[in-house]
Amino acid sequence: MKKRDHNIYLRDKQNLEARLERKQFEDQPETMFKESNVVYEIAERTRAIGHGGIGAIHKLVCRLGLDDAINRNISLLKCHVPYWESDHVLNIAYNVLTGGTCLEDIERLRNDETYMNALGAGRIPDPTTAGDFLRRFDETWIFALQETINETRKKVWQLQGEAFRKKAIIDVDGTIAATTGECKEGMDIAYNGIWGYAPLMVSLANTNEVLYLVNRSGNRPSNDGAAEWMDRAIELTAPVFKRVWLRGDTDFSLTHNFDRWDDRVGFVFGYDAKPNLIEMADGLREAAWKPLQRPARYEVKTEERRRPENIKEQVIKEREFKNIRLESEQVAEFDYRPTHCGKTYRMVVVRKNLTVEKGETRLFDDVRYFFYITNDREMSMEEVVFFANDRCNQENVIGQLKSGVNALRMPSDSLVSNWAYMVIAALAWNLKAWYGLVTQSQSGRRDIMRMEFKRFLISYIQLPCQIVNTGRRLVYRILTYSKHLETFFATFDYIKRLRFV
Repeated sequence: MKKRDHNIYLRDKQNLEARLERKQFEDQPETMFKESNVVYEIAERTRAIGHGGIGAIHKLVCRLGLDDAINRNISLLKCHVPYWESDHVLNIAYNVLTGGTCLEDIERLRNDETYMNALGAGRIPDPTTAGDFLRRFDETWIFALQETINETRKKVWQLQGEAFRKKAIIDVDGTIAATTGECKEGMDIAYNGIWGYAPLMVSLANTNEVLYLVNRSGNRPSNDGAAEWMDRAIELTAPVFKRVWLRGDTDFSLTHNFDRWDDRVGFVFGYDAKPNLIEMADGLREAAWKPLQRPARYEVKTEERRRPENIKEQVIKEREFKNIRLESEQVAEFDYRPTHCGKTYRMVVVRKNLTVEKGETRLFDDVRYFFYITNDREMSMEEVVFFANDRCNQENVIGQLKSGVNALRMPSDSLVSNWAYMVIAALAWNLKAWYGLVTQSQSGRRDIMRMEFKRFLISYIQLPCQIVNTGRRLVYRILTYSKHLETFFATFDYIKRLRFV
């Protein structure tokens, strides 16, 4: 950050802190929100956009060479009149990053001359042209696009320190992407009665990056074809990270692959509570079971607050609903060789002691088992369970892709074209992760990596900026104060210094 910008930032920060300083107010005679003599005018020369952070994202894309890589590796257009493949991909991704939720929202950017000036673009594709571009994809080109993005991703990973590259945790899960359309090729009815598609997502738990997205017909099971994409994720991460882990729920305990995965990676998967496993767990000596103490969700820095009344539990008791209450948990382990495996693996089992109630009446006690299979022999039993449970954070990533990024809206008319949109829209989510990884402030990096997509847009993208072409420079002049500006300027300075051979 320049000295002048730093001084302005400090001045604005002090003014805001003074304005928001906690005071003991007297009873005010008037409301804070007052009517003013508002007048609207159109600026004659000054032009501005409301999402000035897009310039930093575009600079990151160019410094990483993603735009050039897309043009080299993706050949969907016979001639470029006037758009290239990267223009289409970035147009859709930037639409998402500027708050767009569907292809039609591109029209607002296409009619914003200042936005196009901010990106150095003479014009951008309209929504109809963007839809036509998506329909040009086939499965081969979608895979090529994902591999192009992943090759660029490696550049960001290589910038990280030794601690970051110590291990990679690959999560895999499927979901249901509903659609109200009736004529979309490839749609089908899922197990829960929802019409749509059944995407598979492979992500990196360290950064919440989406490594692979695969669109599938809505009636496909979660694990269908998953092993192939998990293998590709291993090939992607193994050259960069010292240790690679696979993690998934019971649907992804693909025992046919365990022996070959055991030679390359560590894995922890949930495992179905089959009768033979329950019998083996019941046969364990009581001394083999240890209490499972789960860590607190967060650390109390001051003093613990009084727990509020549980309204939900009160309603359940009053209406005499069936209520299952957890009394205690124990953990144990034993060796187990699945039918399709030639090796023996470690099976960790959690025994949950439950009480089933109805209203104030205690009906009976119940015991349920949860199994986790792993090839790791170093972690304690408790660590294996907590490691497996951490996979639940991937549900948050899927939720962000659905409701934050809107990557699973399925705007096109076929399975493959919707798959292409899914991958390009998810690029916006990955750009958020990459931006966080190049942030030099540790606290800023941690915050950005954990941010919901909407909050990231509000904090780092939706910056009102005046756009000025002066000399050989394109100036984004920020027009308001934000507490994130110091991190924003430091990150942008670092992005400008990036050079790759």
